[in-house]
Amino acid sequence: CARAPGASSTKPAGMPPRARSPHSLSGMTRTMVRIGGGRFRMGSDRNYPEEAPAHDVIVDGFWIDPKPVTNRQFKRFVRATGHVTLAEKRPDPKDYPGALPEMLYAGSLVFSPPAEIVDTSNFTRWWQFLKGADWRHPYGPGSNIHGLDDHPVVHIAYGDALAYAAWAGKDLPTEAEWEFAARGGLEGAEYAWGDELTPDGRHMANTWQGIFPNENLALDGYERTSPVGSYPPNGYGLYDMIGNVWEWTADWFSARHQPDPAKPCCIPKNPRGGQIDGSLDPAMPQIRIPRKVLKGGSHLCAPNYCKRYRPAARHAEAVDTSTSHLGFRCVLRDEAA
Repeated sequence: CARAPGASSTKPAGMPPRARSPHSLSGMTRTMVRIGGGRFRMGSDRNYPEEAPAHDVIVDGFWIDPKPVTNRQFKRFVRATGHVTLAEKRPDPKDYPGALPEMLYAGSLVFSPPAEIVDTSNFTRWWQFLKGADWRHPYGPGSNIHGLDDHPVVHIAYGDALAYAAWAGKDLPTEAEWEFAARGGLEGAEYAWGDELTPDGRHMANTWQGIFPNENLALDGYERTSPVGSYPPNGYGLYDMIGNVWEWTADWFSARHQPDPAKPCCIPKNPRGGQIDGSLDPAMPQIRIPRKVLKGGSHLCAPNYCKRYRPAARHAEAVDTSTSHLGFRCVLRDEAA
């Protein structure tokens, strides 16, 4: 089932983030990477329509986590705050008028590969909403995160990511900040490391090899998530910006980017994406759940399906949704530091 945004606040309650954070500014920036900011070409005209048009934007300097938030880090947050993730909560029936009571249970979406080739237009053939799936049980009841402390935390809804960021005294990146950081200084390159997916046969990120969703050859060494930092960093020293897990951004999704302005003087600075009403899924008008932008692709992105292991790639995700391939990282902006 889907959850309404009211089921999980996207604004953490209580004191403001800076007051709640147990971390010092010097301590936070010591473990982050400084991104100087600047002007860059955002988006792409060569791939999926939602990435277009390519356009110039300017971002101010900021700090960013070098790796996605891990199970070890999220565990520390939960112990300190008692936070309960959205996947661990039973949906409120008031948010789902007409839903059968037996279908309203705590859980999350888990990738379950089919045994045979299937129609890739029907994602229900490989996604299951499993009761009891959450960040502690990434593959459903009976699974656990023993030995996965350094893997990215998954089954994180938008409100969960925002709550962690507030506790840490940080924020979630905008789409422009995220893409600028992911490009690593390579203006116009297809990937975060250049224009070849596997230069000299080397796997640069945790993505899918084989025919998705039934054939996972795992030539890169991993069938599912991998420990953060398992692949080379980009030009800015950032790991896992591509592949492994999708990452939340702070921006509402829009079907297309805004084109370049008519005058060079009016290049957008620190753009913040679309409007909340425009983020609603037009294919499901009866479900008014806003969607945020995800970036980076995941270990499930394959050449034959979801070729989104690129900095320009973007995907819409409802704020009430958590999955086994969705995580996040945080930023700290200059005005806060």
